[in-house]
Amino acid sequence: MSQIVKILSIENLTHDVLRIRTEKPAVIQYNPGQAADISINKSGWEQELRAFTFTSLPEDDFIEFSIKTYPSHHGVTEQLLSLSKGDELIIHDVFGDIGYKGEGLFIAGGAGVTPFIAILKHLEKNHTIGNNKLLFANKSRGDIILEDKFKDILGDHFINILSDEDLDGYEHGFISADLIQKIKDEHTKYYYLCGPEPMMQAVEKQLASLSISNEFIVREGF
Repeated sequence: MSQIVKILSIENLTHDVLRIRTEKPAVIQYNPGQAADISINKSGWEQELRAFTFTSLPEDDFIEFSIKTYPSHHGVTEQLLSLSKGDELIIHDVFGDIGYKGEGLFIAGGAGVTPFIAILKHLEKNHTIGNNKLLFANKSRGDIILEDKFKDILGDHFINILSDEDLDGYEHGFISADLIQKIKDEHTKYYYLCGPEPMMQAVEKQLASLSISNEFIVREGF
């Protein structure tokens, strides 16, 4: 069942990522890490559905999405850039395969970090962050979504790797089996993956080379 919601606020988290908060629909259920199909309540765009991850918590009194925009695609995310408070979105089905199973290493590429935003905020709220770690791959420091928030939640367990910049305090290059081996420890049971498909496939091969069983890999299917 689709529901129309008004936008409460819209702001930039980075140069190309929007944080959109809307009214909470009368009836909605989702778990941290899940997503929903969203469209814009605007002539010609009502049936253009795209999957975006909730970055709010289920108990919040609003719905929040953190969305990377691609103006050059001339699609839904470009349209989002023209919206403002009071405009409307349509929320459709909720789905998603990523859910928290236990302590581990979250591995994200770019906007693939969005399912982990809600999960880590949930763990922080419940004082159960424990030994979880986040390895976040981006091109440059300016691309890092919620860097200060993740530092606040995770401290030294927040590791960034940048492919296009070589900065003090940041790993440089691409995620490798050696880097995963260096970061994981005796508390690392699960490996949570979300990012561009080629990145996820590469990381899965790296995990296989480290003899990590598929039963301990949690990845997004959509």
